[in-house]
Amino acid sequence: MTASRMAPPLNPNLRKVSGREVRGATTIAFVAWTIAVYDFILFGTLLPRIQESFGWDTSFALLVSTLVSLGTGLMVLVVGPLIDRFGRRRGMIVSIAGTAMSSAATAAVQGVGSLVAVRSISGVGLAESSINATYLNELYSQSEDEKVRRNKGFVYSFVQAGWPVGALVAAAFVAGVTAIWGPGSWRTAFLLATIPAVLTAILCRRLRESPQYQVMSTARRLRAAGETTRSRDLLTSAGLAPTTRTPLVEIFRGPLLRNTVFLSLAWIFNYFGLQVFSVLGTTVLETGKGLSAGTTLALVVASNVVGAMGYVFFGWAGDRWGRRRVISTGWIASGAVFAALLLGPSDPVFVLATYMAGLFLMLGPYSALMFFQTECFDAACRGTGSAFAYAMSQPGAVIGGLLLAALTASMLPFSIAAALVGALGLALSGLFILGARPVRPSGDDWREAVDAPGSVHRGTIS
Repeated sequence: MTASRMAPPLNPNLRKVSGREVRGATTIAFVAWTIAVYDFILFGTLLPRIQESFGWDTSFALLVSTLVSLGTGLMVLVVGPLIDRFGRRRGMIVSIAGTAMSSAATAAVQGVGSLVAVRSISGVGLAESSINATYLNELYSQSEDEKVRRNKGFVYSFVQAGWPVGALVAAAFVAGVTAIWGPGSWRTAFLLATIPAVLTAILCRRLRESPQYQVMSTARRLRAAGETTRSRDLLTSAGLAPTTRTPLVEIFRGPLLRNTVFLSLAWIFNYFGLQVFSVLGTTVLETGKGLSAGTTLALVVASNVVGAMGYVFFGWAGDRWGRRRVISTGWIASGAVFAALLLGPSDPVFVLATYMAGLFLMLGPYSALMFFQTECFDAACRGTGSAFAYAMSQPGAVIGGLLLAALTASMLPFSIAAALVGALGLALSGLFILGARPVRPSGDDWREAVDAPGSVHRGTIS
């Protein structure tokens, strides 16, 4: 085994995490993320039925969707500082409870204002991804299992695979509800969706807080009691950076500012591509390539399966060749593949191959990205930094959708417009991610702190 593939050592000043705890937390995180995605996708799937119920035209329904995206991004942003202040475990519970609230309240909406308000709450559930990445990264770092510490990204990739699983479950659920209660039963669908979210929130109560946050919580209590020196020494011995600033201020200071800016730009431009090729994927395939509705539906289902494989592959690859490198490579390659799809022939075999390859390369890097961005911030502001960058995806979706609409309205062919917005956006996101830098690898930070307890450094456990 080469040095680069050796597992980082356990920090003796933090509690060890058993294999059983790792397995339980990983399973619960997968279920929670799947349920959060399921609720998020459910709204998009049922939007045409909601539109019919309220008598909106298509343009107004798209406006409502845009307002929901903005509200969702705001809620994701709000959740980040809360998990740095109140804990990762509580963040997991609040996130999935927010999903339950959003589903239940959606079943009772009476108009545009209430719909936008309650669907914005779904952003609390969507923040589950950045919360579980923060929580599991810290948990895996103290795992007694050396294989888990050495392959954190690969293990975590199975959690991120909850996105395609949640999307498929949502599609199957809508089909079942529609078959039983009819196409106008969207309120029933959201009401029933509350049940698994509530059960998952109860399940999250079984989780233990991460070792890093336990130390930070103790240090915070010592500082509040006036024992500043003991608080600082406790954090330093554990390789955690002492700070008295609020997390939202901390992510815009020093080297962390660079990471906040470049990660945010990467999310914004990447969601140009996601909006075009995933959210509007059926439009791309039907309008851009002339496929039938039935063929398109089958292709979208198959592509979600391929997407799940992509998460696992890029999680594995990130552990071996560096997360930033594989994220950048995947996104730039996906831009090239999608450009070939849009500008190439409409042969069904060619479209199938390029669309599935493009989704594999676009979606797969998210498993490496969520872990990478938690490694770009100190533990004291890790949740805030990760959530802030992730929240920038929603403005990206809005801007990307507006640009695509503007270009197509200017009589530019749809394929050209989609390539300029989606494919180019993906390539740019792959370049922007290279500007982010993980904070100094933390495996030896606690050793350095013990050797020089009075030194000032930016140490993390990631």
